[in-house]
Amino acid sequence: MMSFARTDHSILGRWWWTVDRWTLAAVVLIAVIGVVLIQAASPAVAERIGLSTFHFIERHLMVLLPSLGLVFAVSLLSPRGVRRLSVIMFLAAALGVFLTLFIGMEIKGATRWLHVPGLSIQPSEFLKPAFAVVAAWLFALQKNQENFPGMAICVGLWALCVLLLMSQPDLGQTFVVTAVFAGQFFLAGLPIILVAILVVLGVSGLVSAYFLFDHVKSRVDRFLDPAAGDNYQVARSLEAFENGGLWGTGPGQGTVKMSIPDSHADFIFSVAGEELGLIFCVIIILLFAFVVLRSFMRAHNDQSLFVMLAAAGLTMQFGLQAFINMASSLHLMPTKGMTLPFISYGGSSLIALGIGMGMLLALTRRRFGAGEAT
Repeated sequence: MMSFARTDHSILGRWWWTVDRWTLAAVVLIAVIGVVLIQAASPAVAERIGLSTFHFIERHLMVLLPSLGLVFAVSLLSPRGVRRLSVIMFLAAALGVFLTLFIGMEIKGATRWLHVPGLSIQPSEFLKPAFAVVAAWLFALQKNQENFPGMAICVGLWALCVLLLMSQPDLGQTFVVTAVFAGQFFLAGLPIILVAILVVLGVSGLVSAYFLFDHVKSRVDRFLDPAAGDNYQVARSLEAFENGGLWGTGPGQGTVKMSIPDSHADFIFSVAGEELGLIFCVIIILLFAFVVLRSFMRAHNDQSLFVMLAAAGLTMQFGLQAFINMASSLHLMPTKGMTLPFISYGGSSLIALGIGMGMLLALTRRRFGAGEAT
């Protein structure tokens, strides 16, 4: 087990005694649970589409290990380093999302992926954590410098993100970015009337999306009235939870998962429900809740407005993404193709989550120099 003396002032020594080791341990545990669930869920999916039995688990591990490496590497940064990284990542991700409109791969009616030799990249996954940190920086500048138009710039960048994401279209990512932005807007202590306007704009956007996009209308209609269309995956998902009961059928013993096309990705929580049961699903929920609540507490205690807003934004994003995935699996909201953090199979999502969690751990480290919080 890694251990350092309190008098060790090396980079690793200082990191060990300042990083939130409990949150880090919870994230690693969540990732381990993800490996177990993908090992259980993916063979049936791989064989159904003509791939080798262990195709998905092998690819998942090939991405998960670098993702956890990024959690560690990024968590070594100072708040200033996190800010610089986020600015670079935001510019690159915004450019990537823009390029998907012209050269993106179309999958299920949406162009969200850029193809490079050997892999596909979804730039919008990197836009989310980057924008949360950039927005926090601009809000902090607005508060600290009287004549700096931080709020106006921030609203402009948010509008740009919404325009780019809805052009793909990607309502789910747009909703997450907007919800996190509204939360940061509120926490920054800006006029409540502006927060209310942002909420109204968000609700109006959701209503508009219902009438403008057929796939959004279809998902909402099927959620409100299961007889309105095909609810195959959701029905199988609920059947998996029912089959699992309190204690589950046992790892690898599930049968309903065989008929869920996305059991290794968007519906992996259903596999947990069937094979590990209600009790273990509650444990997974508590692990996510622990990361969110502990990170909020660490952020609240920081004296830097930028650190508090950035950490809060990253935490809201992490928690909201987990909630959307699990709620969709349980038919508590319309289905949305969003991964369960560090558990679902994914490429861009896992790497972006690794960077985002690394930034969160970096920002919530205990400070030993006032200058580091600038």
